[in-house]
Amino acid sequence: MTDRYSKDVLSPGWQQKGKKKSVDVPLQIDMVVEDPSTGYVGAVVAWENGVVILEDRRGARRAFPVGPGFWIDGEPVNLCIPPRQGTAQRAHTASGSLSSPEHEAARVALPSRIYVEGRHDAELVEKIWGDDLRHVGVVVEYMGGMDDLVGIVAEFRPGPGHRLGVLVDHLVAGTKESRVAAQVAKGGYGEYVMITGHRFIDVWQAIRPERIGRKAWPEVPMDEDFKLGTLKRLGLPHEDQSDVGKAWQAMLARVRDWHDLDPRFNTEMERLIDFVTTDHLEDAG
Repeated sequence: MTDRYSKDVLSPGWQQKGKKKSVDVPLQIDMVVEDPSTGYVGAVVAWENGVVILEDRRGARRAFPVGPGFWIDGEPVNLCIPPRQGTAQRAHTASGSLSSPEHEAARVALPSRIYVEGRHDAELVEKIWGDDLRHVGVVVEYMGGMDDLVGIVAEFRPGPGHRLGVLVDHLVAGTKESRVAAQVAKGGYGEYVMITGHRFIDVWQAIRPERIGRKAWPEVPMDEDFKLGTLKRLGLPHEDQSDVGKAWQAMLARVRDWHDLDPRFNTEMERLIDFVTTDHLEDAG
């Protein structure tokens, strides 16, 4: 029979005999870590001031002191802050999605496409969703106006794995936009075309007015050019299209991310991205 107490139990190191030693592991974003004392498992999303933030698969977050007492793949580790990197957090795109690693290349373009009515609309979509679209391989095409849509759809010939999404301005009942959308719907392409849009007369109004220092966008009579009329009421130069271009670039520069846009505009854009990638996500699964 083994004598467990044959040696002095007060001698140093007996408590750790047979236990695995913790290994120092520098923190990395998205590293999966377990706190064995609570059973909490999460990915590292940030650290600062000696605290690491973990996020579980449901999106809930908890903070823990950096140091010993964690497991990675069932092995004890001592989490360390990387040298010369006292703080860090998971990066997001302007749309709020998680950024891809810098070394990850954009995917090869999918057969499906998104068409956006208007140059300013296309520039806004690129600024907010450009990174996301490149990541999933979706190309955004510029469409001059709704009059071009019937011909675009006929030439594109939507079908399985070849979807077409269209974002238009002022898509409300009784407008030309709604009539053209109805005409396309009768073209026989069924579930492979999605035409959606927003209620605004122009995409300018999708920007929260607070971003241009206003409580609300000015109202412009229907018989007046919307952009020039808007600039006039904002007290800005409004003689010709060069004034429009300069004003738009100034507005666009004030848009930082999706928080600066009307939520309804964000929703429709996200719906389009989901729609045109559906078949390809299913194939990947």
